[in-house]
Amino acid sequence: MPEKCRVVVCGYDPMLVRGYVKTGERALWWYLPDELYEDYKVQPGDKVKGTLLAVYNPKAERVATPNEHFTWPTSKETGLAVVLPPEAIVKYELTEFHFLELTISSIERADGREEEVYPGEVKQRKFWPEEKMKLHYYVPYVAP
Repeated sequence: MPEKCRVVVCGYDPMLVRGYVKTGERALWWYLPDELYEDYKVQPGDKVKGTLLAVYNPKAERVATPNEHFTWPTSKETGLAVVLPPEAIVKYELTEFHFLELTISSIERADGREEEVYPGEVKQRKFWPEEKMKLHYYVPYVAP
């Protein structure tokens, strides 16, 4: 069973993201729940698999409910940060001011082994409340 969470997108200013998306460099990321990271000892280069349930803008408005599966890599520096691919950034017009609601179902190790996350139970520990998702300052998406 999965870990369900709502996370804040982290990253660079939207103008920098615009350039990084074009070059394929890391532009935006989000952090795994600490407990999951520690329980599964997620390493750099591992991939996180799950389902993207919703995308929220900086006004806490749900702007997409894709319900689509994803496989996103962790950063090359740490297994705690999950890197958003350029395709997802462009498709959902993401900035460092967005929030993602998702379930994490498994971790794919660098050696190809796949480990199911919390088999037989559902965890929900990292979940941004909607009232804290309303940001007073944000910079809009800049298309590449």
